[in-house]
Amino acid sequence: MNFDSRISSSGTLVDSNGDNPLFGDGSADRRSRRLLIIGGVVLVAVLIGVWFLTQRGGADVATQPKTQVPVVSVITPGSGSIAGQINATGTLAARRTLPVGVPGEGGQIVRVLVEPGQWVGQGQVLAIIDRSVQVQQQASQAAQIQVARANAELADANYQRALKLVDKGFISKADVDRLRATRDAAYAQVNVAGAQLGVLRAQSARLNVVAPASGLVLERKVEPGQVVSAGSGVLFSIAKGGEMELLAQVGEIDLAKLGAGVPAEVTPAGSDRVFTGQIWQVAPVIDPQSRQGTARIALAYAKELRPGGFASAVIKAGAVTAPLLPESAILSDEKGSFVYVVDAQNKAQRRPVKTGLVTENGIAVVEGLAGNERIVLRAGGFLNPGDTVKPQLIKTN
Repeated sequence: MNFDSRISSSGTLVDSNGDNPLFGDGSADRRSRRLLIIGGVVLVAVLIGVWFLTQRGGADVATQPKTQVPVVSVITPGSGSIAGQINATGTLAARRTLPVGVPGEGGQIVRVLVEPGQWVGQGQVLAIIDRSVQVQQQASQAAQIQVARANAELADANYQRALKLVDKGFISKADVDRLRATRDAAYAQVNVAGAQLGVLRAQSARLNVVAPASGLVLERKVEPGQVVSAGSGVLFSIAKGGEMELLAQVGEIDLAKLGAGVPAEVTPAGSDRVFTGQIWQVAPVIDPQSRQGTARIALAYAKELRPGGFASAVIKAGAVTAPLLPESAILSDEKGSFVYVVDAQNKAQRRPVKTGLVTENGIAVVEGLAGNERIVLRAGGFLNPGDTVKPQLIKTN
């Protein structure tokens, strides 16, 4: 082996370059050691960093509060007078419907003079019935009157002549009495014939179908050429004076609060116009099936109010003094309605309540609140009794 070697002071065999000839290249070994040292340093640095972050994070968690106090909106509703109202629905109708039929013996309709939707006056002719037969009967009776009058005049002349002859003894007093009776009977026949003519004329006049009162024609059930009689039923329907009403269906509890003169606002279906009226009659009975009664709301005529149509009503049923809460503040479960009240320690406490009138501005609370409490406005469903909260007061008008 041709190389110069020596024993180092440590007893290791080395060559002239200081490398161990038995283990190959010494520079590669040094590089491996350097890499190992660098890797170890990096690993230690990483471990130190992990330990530092872990210790610092633990300290931060220890200093943070375990739970975060929720912020809730609260209101103090106060207590005031709330206009009571009852919402109801019903059917529009004529307040007084006048059915018009044939008042006389009837006959064939010749002309119909009105249409539905027209206004008529009292006594106005609605339809005309053929009266050709009645006209002939009247003419015949008029002739009978003339015959009776002629007979009466003849009887009176005979009686007057008899009075002149009785004094001369040519005729007895009995004959005079008989002639006077004959004269009186003849004049009575004139009166009878005149009365019969009056009957015929009245019957003829009743052939006209006339309006019994002023109002609005609602229905027409007859046409020219139709034969009618007293048994033909209703030919026309008239709303007396054009007055309308709403037959509002109201629950028996609310019905007990109503009476004549209570104001109401009526809105027909399909219209945004509101009509003002008042209750003029409350039903004396309750439907045993629906447990409702009828409140009749009188209304003045308007073209939007059509009998048979549907309408809603808001009935002003007096006023109550109570706190008024938004719907979001009132919760309910199997135990009933309740709210969350924030006490002096800012803890949410459950408070059972009893609700009353429902208005556009909120719900009246008739029992359970004085009005000066702090009531949770929203998110009450996420709270539990005794939870600590941070109240934020919301001012109400």
